[in-house]
Amino acid sequence: MESEALQWRKWYAEEKAETAELPRQYKDVSLFHRLLILRAMRPDRLSGALTQFVIENLGEPFVEQTPFNVFTTYAEMTPATPVFFVLFPGVDPTPDVERVGKANNVSIADGSLINISMGQGQEDIAIKALHNCAKQGHWIMVQNVHLMQTWLKVFERNLEIIQEGIHPKFRCFISSEPPPLPDMEIVPESILQNSIKVANEAPQDLKANIRRAFNQFDESHFEKALTHKVNEFKSLLFGLCMFHSLILGRKKFGCQGWSRNYNFNDGDLKICGDVLHNYLTKYEKVPYDDLRYIYGEIMYGGHITDGWDRRTNNTYLKVLIRPEILNGMQLTCAQGFKSPDPQKFDREAYRKYIEEKLPAEAPQMFGLHPNAEIGYLTTTGETLFEYILSVQGGGGGGGGGKKKDDVIKDLIKKFTDTLPANF
Repeated sequence: MESEALQWRKWYAEEKAETAELPRQYKDVSLFHRLLILRAMRPDRLSGALTQFVIENLGEPFVEQTPFNVFTTYAEMTPATPVFFVLFPGVDPTPDVERVGKANNVSIADGSLINISMGQGQEDIAIKALHNCAKQGHWIMVQNVHLMQTWLKVFERNLEIIQEGIHPKFRCFISSEPPPLPDMEIVPESILQNSIKVANEAPQDLKANIRRAFNQFDESHFEKALTHKVNEFKSLLFGLCMFHSLILGRKKFGCQGWSRNYNFNDGDLKICGDVLHNYLTKYEKVPYDDLRYIYGEIMYGGHITDGWDRRTNNTYLKVLIRPEILNGMQLTCAQGFKSPDPQKFDREAYRKYIEEKLPAEAPQMFGLHPNAEIGYLTTTGETLFEYILSVQGGGGGGGGGKKKDDVIKDLIKKFTDTLPANF
């Protein structure tokens, strides 16, 4: 390094050091060795390099998060196999359960879907409902079971009891927040082992967020709008998904993003989509000011408690929800990502546009300085290596025992022998 100090300094100062060319004698090092150099000198660029490493070794499906599809999960359920939803901020599984219920002629309205939110006094009601549903072939959703830790043993036992004479149409859905600390256990092991576990956490990166947001509006939303200002509906819905994704992604920049953490969720987005459709149906001219006010002050603004955050939120709406969005307006500060021509784009074309044309994520896309990501990327890298060290375990025993590496190799061999083939 001393002999090529200038080249190393130049590389060290690069914005994206993981893709920049290394000094001469390191030019041809493998990607894994490049990771070691980044770990030592530019820990803030590790997450990008690790993404690259996973894509090269395993392929893109291991990095790209596909939108959650409740119907795929439902297909794996049986009367004896509940679905266990792990709750995350901004994600509510109830609408998904209601949607799949509606497709199977099960609803809260006719009493064939029982939804119980756990709390004081609900214990006996939940157990009674569980037995009734198992006999009659109804569905039950037991929410927030983390609030009733002592009762969970009773629930676990009753899940076993109902297996005898269970109705083939019976389905059970459970939801719980994850434990506050990694070493804490709040849900009995047998409940977790016997369930299909769904951790539908909102993604961190912009592309996955836009993909997920756009996925909230299926073909029926587009068909519903065909009779009323269809071009305005398509363009503004795309702008709304962009807005939702940007304000969610902005959270990761910490205090440079929001003064406080707000749990904006898919429900806010869907209601705003419905508001858009209703307003376009009722008004001759598109009421842009009204839409911005409802989104910024009521729907999303209802979560916001800080005046500066409200101002930030409304600025995004001023930039995205305006008439120019119909005419190829620039959607982010990154060049090349413009609002598509709604006359030429159907839903599938919009979906492809997100996959193929969205530029690589950068702070400028959120309206922030390029240096805004250094802090959070460094923290992400450090957290990741803490996990790697904790998974690796402590030091080995005395000289007579196996080396730690050998123990790990044996475990890896055991796991790979028992795992099914990649799908």
